[in-house]
Amino acid sequence: MQKISITMILRILILCVILFIVEWYTYQAFKTLVKTKSILLSYQIISALLLVFIIYSFTKFDRSVGQTQQTMFTMGLMLLVYIPKIMLTLVLLGEDIFRIGAGSVNHFVKSDSTASFLGSRRKFVSQIGLGLAAVPFLSLIYGVTKGKYNFKVIKQLIFFPDLPDAFDGFTITQISDVHSGSFDNPEKINYAIDLVNEQNSDMILFTGDIVNTDAMEMHPWIETFNRIKEHKYGKFSVLGNHDYGEYVTWPSEAAKDKNFQDIKDLYGQIGFKLLLNQHTFIEKGTDKIALVGVENWGNNFKKVGDINLASANLTKDDFKILMSHDPSHWEYEVKNHKKNFQLTLSGHTHGFQFGIEIPGYIKWSPVQYIYKQWAGLYENLGRYIYVNRGFGFHAYSGRVGIMPEITVIELKKGKYVA
Repeated sequence: MQKISITMILRILILCVILFIVEWYTYQAFKTLVKTKSILLSYQIISALLLVFIIYSFTKFDRSVGQTQQTMFTMGLMLLVYIPKIMLTLVLLGEDIFRIGAGSVNHFVKSDSTASFLGSRRKFVSQIGLGLAAVPFLSLIYGVTKGKYNFKVIKQLIFFPDLPDAFDGFTITQISDVHSGSFDNPEKINYAIDLVNEQNSDMILFTGDIVNTDAMEMHPWIETFNRIKEHKYGKFSVLGNHDYGEYVTWPSEAAKDKNFQDIKDLYGQIGFKLLLNQHTFIEKGTDKIALVGVENWGNNFKKVGDINLASANLTKDDFKILMSHDPSHWEYEVKNHKKNFQLTLSGHTHGFQFGIEIPGYIKWSPVQYIYKQWAGLYENLGRYIYVNRGFGFHAYSGRVGIMPEITVIELKKGKYVA
Protein backbone atom coordinates (compact mmCIF):
# COMPACT_ATOMS: atom_id res chain seq x y z
CA MET A 1 0.00 0.00 0.00
CA GLN A 2 2.80 2.39 0.90
CA LYS A 3 4.60 1.66 -2.36
CA ILE A 4 1.48 2.52 -4.37
CA SER A 5 1.07 5.78 -2.47
CA ILE A 6 4.69 6.78 -3.14
CA THR A 7 4.24 5.96 -6.83
CA MET A 8 1.11 8.10 -7.02
CA ILE A 9 2.88 10.97 -5.25
CA LEU A 10 5.78 10.76 -7.71
CA ARG A 11 3.37 10.80 -10.66
CA ILE A 12 1.58 13.83 -9.28
CA LEU A 13 4.90 15.62 -8.72
CA ILE A 14 6.05 14.84 -12.27
CA LEU A 15 2.73 16.06 -13.65
CA CYS A 16 3.01 19.27 -11.60
CA VAL A 17 6.53 19.88 -12.92
CA ILE A 18 5.39 19.36 -16.52
CA LEU A 19 2.40 21.67 -16.01
CA PHE A 20 4.66 24.31 -14.48
CA ILE A 21 7.08 24.13 -17.42
CA VAL A 22 4.25 24.33 -19.97
CA GLU A 23 2.54 27.23 -18.21
CA TRP A 24 5.83 29.09 -17.69
CA TYR A 25 6.89 28.81 -21.34
CA THR A 26 3.46 29.78 -22.60
CA TYR A 27 3.50 32.85 -20.39
CA GLN A 28 6.96 33.76 -21.69
CA ALA A 29 5.62 33.73 -25.24
CA PHE A 30 2.77 36.06 -24.35
CA LYS A 31 5.10 38.24 -22.32
CA THR A 32 7.40 38.63 -25.32
CA LEU A 33 4.54 39.79 -27.53
CA VAL A 34 2.25 41.59 -25.09
CA LYS A 35 3.48 44.41 -22.87
CA THR A 36 0.18 45.49 -21.30
CA LYS A 37 0.22 44.33 -17.68
CA SER A 38 -3.56 44.08 -17.38
CA ILE A 39 -3.75 41.71 -20.38
CA LEU A 40 -0.94 39.56 -18.98
CA LEU A 41 -2.65 39.45 -15.60
CA SER A 42 -5.95 38.49 -17.25
CA TYR A 43 -4.17 35.68 -19.11
CA GLN A 44 -2.73 34.34 -15.85
CA ILE A 45 -6.10 34.45 -14.08
CA ILE A 46 -7.91 32.71 -16.95
CA SER A 47 -5.20 30.03 -17.19
CA ALA A 48 -5.42 29.39 -13.43
CA LEU A 49 -9.22 29.17 -13.49
CA LEU A 50 -9.19 26.75 -16.42
CA LEU A 51 -6.63 24.53 -14.69
CA VAL A 52 -8.65 24.51 -11.46
CA PHE A 53 -11.86 23.68 -13.35
CA ILE A 54 -10.21 20.80 -15.26
CA ILE A 55 -8.69 19.31 -12.10
CA TYR A 56 -11.96 19.71 -10.18
CA SER A 57 -14.00 18.10 -12.97
CA PHE A 58 -11.71 15.08 -13.14
CA THR A 59 -11.83 14.63 -9.37
CA LYS A 60 -15.65 14.45 -9.63
CA PHE A 61 -15.51 11.53 -12.09
CA ASP A 62 -17.85 8.81 -10.83
CA ARG A 63 -16.66 5.34 -11.78
CA SER A 64 -20.10 3.93 -11.02
CA VAL A 65 -21.50 6.10 -13.84
CA GLY A 66 -18.64 6.21 -16.33
CA GLN A 67 -18.32 8.67 -19.16
CA THR A 68 -20.82 11.52 -19.27
CA GLN A 69 -21.26 14.62 -21.40
CA GLN A 70 -19.48 16.51 -18.60
CA THR A 71 -16.40 14.27 -18.69
CA MET A 72 -16.24 14.54 -22.49
CA PHE A 73 -16.51 18.34 -22.22
CA THR A 74 -13.68 18.36 -19.68
CA MET A 75 -11.50 16.15 -21.86
CA GLY A 76 -12.15 18.37 -24.86
CA LEU A 77 -11.36 21.49 -22.84
CA MET A 78 -8.12 19.97 -21.55
CA LEU A 79 -6.99 19.10 -25.08
CA LEU A 80 -8.03 22.53 -26.36
CA VAL A 81 -6.02 24.29 -23.65
CA TYR A 82 -2.93 22.14 -23.34
CA ILE A 83 -2.12 20.73 -26.78
CA PRO A 84 -1.52 24.26 -28.17
CA LYS A 85 0.44 25.15 -25.03
CA ILE A 86 2.60 22.05 -25.35
CA MET A 87 3.34 22.86 -28.98
CA LEU A 88 4.26 26.42 -28.00
CA THR A 89 6.46 25.07 -25.20
CA LEU A 90 8.35 22.82 -27.61
CA VAL A 91 9.10 25.79 -29.90
CA LEU A 92 10.39 27.97 -27.06
CA LEU A 93 12.28 25.07 -25.51
CA GLY A 94 14.03 24.61 -28.84
CA GLU A 95 14.88 28.29 -28.85
CA ASP A 96 16.33 28.01 -25.34
CA ILE A 97 18.50 25.07 -26.33
CA PHE A 98 19.84 27.21 -29.17
CA ARG A 99 20.35 30.18 -26.84
CA ILE A 100 22.28 28.03 -24.36
CA GLY A 101 24.39 26.60 -27.15
CA ALA A 102 25.17 30.02 -28.61
CA GLY A 103 25.89 31.42 -25.15
CA SER A 104 28.27 28.57 -24.40
CA VAL A 105 30.18 29.18 -27.64
CA ASN A 106 30.45 32.92 -26.93
CA HIS A 107 31.50 32.44 -23.34
CA PHE A 108 33.82 29.45 -23.48
CA VAL A 109 35.08 29.36 -27.07
CA LYS A 110 35.15 33.01 -28.08
CA SER A 111 35.77 34.17 -24.49
CA ASP A 112 33.37 37.07 -24.97
CA SER A 113 32.64 38.08 -21.39
CA THR A 114 30.86 41.27 -22.42
CA ALA A 115 27.95 39.53 -24.11
CA SER A 116 25.03 38.17 -22.11
CA PHE A 117 25.29 34.40 -21.72
CA LEU A 118 21.66 34.02 -22.82
CA GLY A 119 20.57 36.30 -25.59
CA SER A 120 17.17 37.90 -25.30
CA ARG A 121 14.15 35.89 -26.40
CA ARG A 122 13.31 36.70 -30.01
CA LYS A 123 9.87 38.02 -30.78
CA PHE A 124 9.55 36.24 -34.12
CA VAL A 125 10.12 32.82 -32.44
CA SER A 126 7.21 33.46 -30.10
CA GLN A 127 5.12 34.54 -33.08
CA ILE A 128 5.99 31.31 -34.91
CA GLY A 129 5.17 29.29 -31.78
CA LEU A 130 1.79 30.96 -31.36
CA GLY A 131 1.06 30.49 -35.07
CA LEU A 132 1.82 26.78 -34.84
CA ALA A 133 -0.20 26.47 -31.62
CA ALA A 134 -3.19 28.02 -33.39
CA VAL A 135 -3.35 25.02 -35.75
CA PRO A 136 -4.33 22.38 -33.13
CA PHE A 137 -6.42 24.99 -31.27
CA LEU A 138 -8.59 25.71 -34.32
CA SER A 139 -8.58 22.05 -35.37
CA LEU A 140 -9.87 20.90 -31.98
CA ILE A 141 -12.63 23.50 -32.07
CA TYR A 142 -13.61 22.25 -35.53
CA GLY A 143 -13.47 18.67 -34.28
CA VAL A 144 -16.01 19.38 -31.55
CA THR A 145 -18.34 21.61 -33.55
CA LYS A 146 -18.25 19.94 -36.97
CA GLY A 147 -15.83 17.02 -37.25
CA LYS A 148 -17.58 14.52 -34.97
CA TYR A 149 -20.59 14.39 -37.28
CA ASN A 150 -18.78 14.86 -40.59
CA PHE A 151 -19.73 11.39 -41.83
CA LYS A 152 -17.82 10.01 -44.80
CA VAL A 153 -18.85 7.11 -47.03
CA ILE A 154 -15.68 5.23 -47.98
CA LYS A 155 -15.91 2.68 -50.78
CA GLN A 156 -13.41 -0.17 -50.97
CA LEU A 157 -13.00 -2.72 -53.76
CA ILE A 158 -11.28 -6.00 -52.74
CA PHE A 159 -10.32 -8.85 -55.08
CA PHE A 160 -10.24 -12.52 -54.11
CA PRO A 161 -9.24 -15.36 -56.44
CA ASP A 162 -11.35 -17.87 -54.49
CA LEU A 163 -14.52 -15.78 -54.20
CA PRO A 164 -17.56 -17.87 -55.21
CA ASP A 165 -18.79 -16.73 -58.62
CA ALA A 166 -22.24 -15.69 -57.43
CA PHE A 167 -20.70 -13.20 -54.98
CA ASP A 168 -18.73 -11.30 -57.62
CA GLY A 169 -19.91 -7.70 -57.04
CA PHE A 170 -21.49 -8.46 -53.64
CA THR A 171 -21.62 -5.30 -51.48
CA ILE A 172 -21.34 -4.93 -47.72
CA THR A 173 -21.96 -1.82 -45.64
CA GLN A 174 -19.96 -1.79 -42.42
CA ILE A 175 -20.53 0.42 -39.39
CA SER A 176 -18.67 0.18 -36.12
CA ASP A 177 -18.21 1.86 -32.74
CA VAL A 178 -21.53 3.66 -32.47
CA HIS A 179 -20.99 4.71 -28.81
CA SER A 180 -24.57 5.93 -28.56
CA GLY A 181 -24.02 7.38 -25.09
CA SER A 182 -21.92 10.13 -26.64
CA PHE A 183 -24.52 11.41 -29.11
CA ASP A 184 -26.03 14.85 -28.66
CA ASN A 185 -27.54 15.70 -32.06
CA PRO A 186 -30.50 13.62 -33.37
CA GLU A 187 -30.55 15.47 -36.69
CA LYS A 188 -26.97 14.47 -37.49
CA ILE A 189 -27.52 10.84 -36.50
CA ASN A 190 -30.62 10.64 -38.69
CA TYR A 191 -28.55 12.06 -41.53
CA ALA A 192 -25.97 9.30 -41.00
CA ILE A 193 -28.69 6.63 -41.06
CA ASP A 194 -29.91 8.10 -44.35
CA LEU A 195 -26.37 7.73 -45.72
CA VAL A 196 -26.33 4.08 -44.63
CA ASN A 197 -29.62 3.40 -46.39
CA GLU A 198 -28.55 5.22 -49.56
CA GLN A 199 -25.76 2.68 -50.15
CA ASN A 200 -28.28 -0.08 -51.02
CA SER A 201 -25.79 -2.79 -50.11
CA ASP A 202 -26.55 -6.49 -50.16
CA MET A 203 -25.70 -6.91 -46.47
CA ILE A 204 -24.87 -4.69 -43.48
CA LEU A 205 -22.42 -5.60 -40.71
CA PHE A 206 -21.97 -3.84 -37.35
CA THR A 207 -18.63 -4.59 -35.69
CA GLY A 208 -19.39 -3.68 -32.08
CA ASP A 209 -19.51 -1.01 -29.36
CA ILE A 210 -23.16 -0.01 -29.45
CA VAL A 211 -22.76 1.89 -26.14
CA ASN A 212 -20.02 3.32 -23.94
CA THR A 213 -21.05 1.25 -20.91
CA ASP A 214 -24.75 1.15 -20.04
CA ALA A 215 -27.53 -0.34 -22.15
CA MET A 216 -29.73 2.64 -21.29
CA GLU A 217 -27.50 4.89 -23.41
CA MET A 218 -29.01 3.37 -26.54
CA HIS A 219 -32.65 3.67 -25.52
CA PRO A 220 -33.18 7.19 -27.00
CA TRP A 221 -31.68 6.01 -30.30
CA ILE A 222 -33.42 2.67 -30.87
CA GLU A 223 -36.10 4.18 -33.09
CA THR A 224 -33.45 6.06 -35.08
CA PHE A 225 -31.34 2.95 -35.74
CA ASN A 226 -34.44 0.95 -36.58
CA ARG A 227 -34.60 3.17 -39.63
CA ILE A 228 -31.74 1.15 -41.09
CA LYS A 229 -33.61 -0.72 -43.77
CA GLU A 230 -33.63 -4.46 -44.17
CA HIS A 231 -30.83 -5.73 -46.39
CA LYS A 232 -31.43 -8.61 -48.78
CA TYR A 233 -28.78 -10.84 -47.21
CA GLY A 234 -29.22 -9.70 -43.63
CA LYS A 235 -28.01 -7.46 -40.81
CA PHE A 236 -25.39 -8.99 -38.53
CA SER A 237 -23.28 -7.78 -35.63
CA VAL A 238 -20.68 -8.68 -33.02
CA LEU A 239 -19.81 -7.23 -29.62
CA GLY A 240 -17.10 -4.68 -28.90
CA ASN A 241 -15.05 -4.21 -25.74
CA HIS A 242 -17.35 -1.47 -24.40
CA ASP A 243 -20.37 -3.76 -24.67
CA TYR A 244 -19.20 -5.80 -21.70
CA GLY A 245 -19.55 -2.98 -19.15
CA GLU A 246 -15.98 -3.41 -17.96
CA TYR A 247 -15.14 0.26 -17.44
CA VAL A 248 -17.39 1.16 -14.52
CA THR A 249 -17.91 -0.13 -11.01
CA TRP A 250 -21.21 -2.02 -10.71
CA PRO A 251 -23.14 -2.38 -7.43
CA SER A 252 -23.14 -6.16 -7.92
CA GLU A 253 -22.20 -8.87 -10.40
CA ALA A 254 -25.90 -9.43 -10.97
CA ALA A 255 -26.30 -5.79 -12.10
CA LYS A 256 -23.32 -6.11 -14.44
CA ASP A 257 -24.67 -9.37 -15.88
CA LYS A 258 -28.10 -7.83 -16.44
CA ASN A 259 -26.58 -4.85 -18.23
CA PHE A 260 -24.58 -7.20 -20.46
CA GLN A 261 -27.70 -9.15 -21.36
CA ASP A 262 -29.56 -5.90 -22.04
CA ILE A 263 -26.76 -4.76 -24.35
CA LYS A 264 -26.88 -8.01 -26.28
CA ASP A 265 -30.64 -7.55 -26.59
CA LEU A 266 -30.12 -4.04 -28.01
CA TYR A 267 -28.65 -5.43 -31.22
CA GLY A 268 -31.78 -7.46 -31.76
CA GLN A 269 -33.95 -4.45 -30.97
CA ILE A 270 -32.42 -2.59 -33.94
CA GLY A 271 -32.75 -5.61 -36.23
CA PHE A 272 -29.22 -7.05 -36.14
CA LYS A 273 -28.48 -10.72 -35.53
CA LEU A 274 -25.69 -10.98 -32.97
CA LEU A 275 -23.03 -13.61 -33.67
CA LEU A 276 -21.37 -14.80 -30.46
CA ASN A 277 -18.44 -17.04 -31.40
CA GLN A 278 -20.50 -18.61 -34.15
CA HIS A 279 -21.00 -18.50 -37.88
CA THR A 280 -23.78 -18.52 -40.42
CA PHE A 281 -23.89 -19.07 -44.16
CA ILE A 282 -24.89 -16.42 -46.68
CA GLU A 283 -26.32 -18.14 -49.74
CA LYS A 284 -26.65 -16.67 -53.20
CA GLY A 285 -27.80 -18.94 -55.98
CA THR A 286 -25.90 -22.19 -55.60
CA ASP A 287 -22.92 -20.55 -53.88
CA LYS A 288 -22.38 -19.60 -50.27
CA ILE A 289 -19.91 -17.79 -48.03
CA ALA A 290 -19.43 -18.15 -44.28
CA LEU A 291 -19.95 -15.13 -42.06
CA VAL A 292 -18.05 -15.66 -38.81
CA GLY A 293 -18.55 -13.52 -35.71
CA VAL A 294 -16.40 -13.63 -32.58
CA GLU A 295 -16.81 -11.94 -29.24
CA ASN A 296 -14.22 -9.33 -28.33
CA TRP A 297 -10.60 -10.39 -28.54
CA GLY A 298 -8.15 -7.62 -27.72
CA ASN A 299 -4.45 -7.74 -27.02
CA ASN A 300 -4.94 -5.10 -24.32
CA PHE A 301 -8.65 -5.64 -23.65
CA LYS A 302 -11.12 -8.37 -22.83
CA LYS A 303 -10.38 -11.69 -24.55
CA VAL A 304 -13.48 -13.83 -24.91
CA GLY A 305 -13.40 -14.26 -28.66
CA ASP A 306 -12.89 -17.86 -29.75
CA ILE A 307 -12.10 -18.09 -33.43
CA ASN A 308 -11.86 -21.88 -33.38
CA LEU A 309 -15.28 -22.27 -31.80
CA ALA A 310 -16.75 -19.69 -34.17
CA SER A 311 -15.37 -21.48 -37.22
CA ALA A 312 -16.06 -25.04 -36.08
CA ASN A 313 -16.78 -27.34 -39.04
CA LEU A 314 -15.54 -24.75 -41.55
CA THR A 315 -12.64 -25.70 -43.81
CA LYS A 316 -9.72 -23.82 -45.28
CA ASP A 317 -11.48 -23.82 -48.65
CA ASP A 318 -14.67 -22.14 -47.41
CA PHE A 319 -14.77 -18.45 -48.24
CA LYS A 320 -15.01 -16.65 -44.90
CA ILE A 321 -15.71 -13.13 -43.73
CA LEU A 322 -14.77 -12.64 -40.08
CA MET A 323 -16.21 -9.93 -37.86
CA SER A 324 -13.84 -9.20 -34.96
CA HIS A 325 -14.08 -5.85 -33.20
CA ASP A 326 -10.42 -5.35 -32.28
CA PRO A 327 -7.90 -5.39 -35.18
CA SER A 328 -5.13 -6.69 -32.92
CA HIS A 329 -6.97 -10.05 -33.15
CA TRP A 330 -6.06 -10.19 -36.84
CA GLU A 331 -2.44 -9.36 -36.09
CA TYR A 332 -2.01 -11.97 -33.36
CA GLU A 333 -4.33 -14.83 -34.35
CA VAL A 334 -6.15 -14.41 -37.62
CA LYS A 335 -3.79 -13.40 -40.42
CA ASN A 336 -1.82 -16.64 -40.26
CA HIS A 337 -4.64 -18.92 -39.09
CA LYS A 338 -4.64 -22.32 -40.77
CA LYS A 339 -8.31 -21.99 -41.80
CA ASN A 340 -7.56 -19.01 -44.05
CA PHE A 341 -9.91 -16.15 -43.18
CA GLN A 342 -10.00 -14.23 -46.43
CA LEU A 343 -11.50 -11.01 -45.07
CA THR A 344 -11.71 -9.61 -41.54
CA LEU A 345 -13.76 -6.55 -40.61
CA SER A 346 -12.86 -4.62 -37.46
CA GLY A 347 -13.18 -1.22 -35.78
CA HIS A 348 -12.21 -0.25 -32.24
CA THR A 349 -9.38 2.25 -32.88
CA HIS A 350 -11.54 5.20 -34.07
CA GLY A 351 -8.31 6.27 -35.79
CA PHE A 352 -7.74 7.92 -32.38
CA GLN A 353 -10.26 10.54 -33.62
CA PHE A 354 -7.17 12.59 -34.39
CA GLY A 355 -4.72 12.49 -37.25
CA ILE A 356 -3.96 13.51 -40.81
CA GLU A 357 -5.31 11.73 -43.86
CA ILE A 358 -4.66 12.90 -47.41
CA PRO A 359 -5.40 9.93 -49.69
CA GLY A 360 -2.35 8.95 -51.69
CA TYR A 361 -0.02 11.19 -49.71
CA ILE A 362 -0.19 10.85 -45.94
CA LYS A 363 -2.00 8.76 -43.37
CA TRP A 364 -0.94 9.37 -39.78
CA SER A 365 -2.41 9.12 -36.31
CA PRO A 366 -0.87 8.56 -32.86
CA VAL A 367 -2.84 5.30 -32.69
CA GLN A 368 -0.54 3.76 -35.31
CA TYR A 369 2.11 3.39 -32.61
CA ILE A 370 -0.28 1.06 -30.75
CA TYR A 371 -2.05 -0.79 -33.57
CA LYS A 372 -0.38 -1.95 -36.77
CA GLN A 373 -3.77 -1.97 -38.47
CA TRP A 374 -5.72 1.11 -37.40
CA ALA A 375 -7.73 2.50 -40.34
CA GLY A 376 -8.54 1.26 -43.82
CA LEU A 377 -7.38 -1.82 -45.73
CA TYR A 378 -4.37 -4.03 -44.95
CA GLU A 379 -3.19 -7.25 -46.60
CA ASN A 380 -1.02 -10.22 -45.71
CA LEU A 381 -0.50 -13.02 -48.24
CA GLY A 382 -3.87 -12.45 -49.85
CA ARG A 383 -5.75 -12.15 -46.54
CA TYR A 384 -7.29 -8.77 -45.82
CA ILE A 385 -8.47 -6.75 -42.88
CA TYR A 386 -10.50 -3.58 -43.14
CA VAL A 387 -10.54 -1.34 -40.04
CA ASN A 388 -13.50 1.02 -39.89
CA ARG A 389 -12.74 4.45 -38.37
CA GLY A 390 -15.91 4.37 -36.30
CA PHE A 391 -19.40 5.84 -36.49
CA GLY A 392 -19.40 7.64 -33.14
CA PHE A 393 -16.88 9.07 -30.72
CA HIS A 394 -15.68 8.43 -27.20
CA ALA A 395 -13.74 10.30 -24.47
CA TYR A 396 -13.03 13.31 -26.69
CA SER A 397 -16.24 14.78 -28.08
CA GLY A 398 -14.82 15.47 -31.50
CA ARG A 399 -12.83 14.29 -34.49
CA VAL A 400 -9.85 15.98 -36.10
CA GLY A 401 -8.62 14.68 -39.44
CA ILE A 402 -10.10 11.19 -38.91
CA MET A 403 -13.79 11.44 -39.75
CA PRO A 404 -16.68 9.13 -38.80
CA GLU A 405 -17.02 6.42 -41.39
CA ILE A 406 -19.61 4.37 -43.20
CA THR A 407 -17.77 1.72 -45.24
CA VAL A 408 -19.03 0.09 -48.42
CA ILE A 409 -16.99 -2.94 -49.47
CA GLU A 410 -17.45 -4.59 -52.84
CA LEU A 411 -16.18 -8.14 -53.25
CA LYS A 412 -14.73 -8.93 -56.66
CA LYS A 413 -13.51 -12.14 -58.23
CA GLY A 414 -9.87 -11.87 -59.26
CA LYS A 415 -6.25 -11.95 -58.18
CA TYR A 416 -5.05 -9.76 -55.34
CA VAL A 417 -2.15 -7.38 -55.90
CA ALA A 418 0.71 -8.10 -53.48
